[in-house]
Amino acid sequence: MVLIGCTVVMDGFDVQALGFVAPAIVQAWHISPASLGPVFGAGLIGMLAGSIVLGAMADRVGRRPVLVWATVFYGLCMLGTTLAQTIPQFLAIRLLTGFGIGGVMGNAIALVSEYSPLKQRASLMTWVSCGFTGGAIAGGLLSAVLVPTAGWKSVFLVGGVLPLLIAVAMWKYLPESLQLLVIKRRNPEKIALWLGRIAPNVDVGASASFVVHGKPHAKASVGELFREGRGTTTLLLWGINFANLLDLFFLSNWLPMLSLRIGDGTATAVLIGTSLQIGGTAGALLMGPLMDRFGFYRVLTLGFLIATFSVAAVGIPDLSLGLRYAVVLISGVCIVGGQPAINALTATLYPTSLRATGVGWSLGVGRAGSIVGPVLAGRFIELHWSNTALFVAAAVPALVACLLLMVLAGVTSGNRPDDGSLPVLSH
Repeated sequence: MVLIGCTVVMDGFDVQALGFVAPAIVQAWHISPASLGPVFGAGLIGMLAGSIVLGAMADRVGRRPVLVWATVFYGLCMLGTTLAQTIPQFLAIRLLTGFGIGGVMGNAIALVSEYSPLKQRASLMTWVSCGFTGGAIAGGLLSAVLVPTAGWKSVFLVGGVLPLLIAVAMWKYLPESLQLLVIKRRNPEKIALWLGRIAPNVDVGASASFVVHGKPHAKASVGELFREGRGTTTLLLWGINFANLLDLFFLSNWLPMLSLRIGDGTATAVLIGTSLQIGGTAGALLMGPLMDRFGFYRVLTLGFLIATFSVAAVGIPDLSLGLRYAVVLISGVCIVGGQPAINALTATLYPTSLRATGVGWSLGVGRAGSIVGPVLAGRFIELHWSNTALFVAAAVPALVACLLLMVLAGVTSGNRPDDGSLPVLSH
């Protein structure tokens, strides 16, 4: 759990790194801020592709090798970013970096779910996921220290070296999914080894065989996500991820700018944006235990219903600064904190052999929303929409996510994969 949490933290650090150093790059290269727009987009497109491709690969070859090598790959790409000297070079390296980062979250959630006790599964999955936000916050603090003293390249050096060190530790200590090893009928010695570390008092004899509940599935592919009654669930999960990540990136990218638009100072605008991320971290920490107690659907549906009103309230004219901080914080709890909860829910709705593929595709489709949200907001601003209209529009995806979750609850009622537990010894 700690190793996976570390790589998710660095995932968040590296995703946000460009945003932290963009002003320094603009100044050093004497370019306009708009020149970096395609570079930001390239990273998101790379993450979309990485989520889809590396998620399916993990269900075929294993969670462990994909997590390790994806971490090595994006670490090397971060180091390579320091060599970029032109915008096209920068764009290409950010596309590759995004591809590697895209392979982390889905596989991390899948592996955490397979090593979590059932009663704490939602908590552990959401807590590990919120490492992404923690990494983004840590990256901002570190950048504030490094950029003025050592230049923008130092941020990418740190963001490249640390993942490589984490990858070495994962290669040595990170176990593979026991369920996946059993389903793929691979390495019974490794299964016995890891079971021995989990339960050292249990004697796994040489004649032991291992089974998991449920039936094996065909080779992981997107087509399998639509077979055996999974099609409706898959489409609903895609819609929920698309709607929430559209909203999340709309708010993350535009809140500070829209605060400046109504006359707030720069410091206030930054604090407004930071409040969203603080709320997101708090939301992820709170939602996990609540979901373990009351279930995914009750907590998430209520959360997105609250978000519908809190996001719309951000744009109320003449709202006091204190109340604006409050509604932004609540929006962060429900929207930003809701994404790790959605990831956890997705992992529980697919069997082991399709889990990383299912989470990867859901996040991949969601990444499309993360691209659409900021672009759509920019278009609305060009059309001179008021802040009130903008935030009412931003409340719509939260309402859509709420309604889709209600439908999903009905579709999946009493229909859960039954191979999520650890392997059973059979002599």
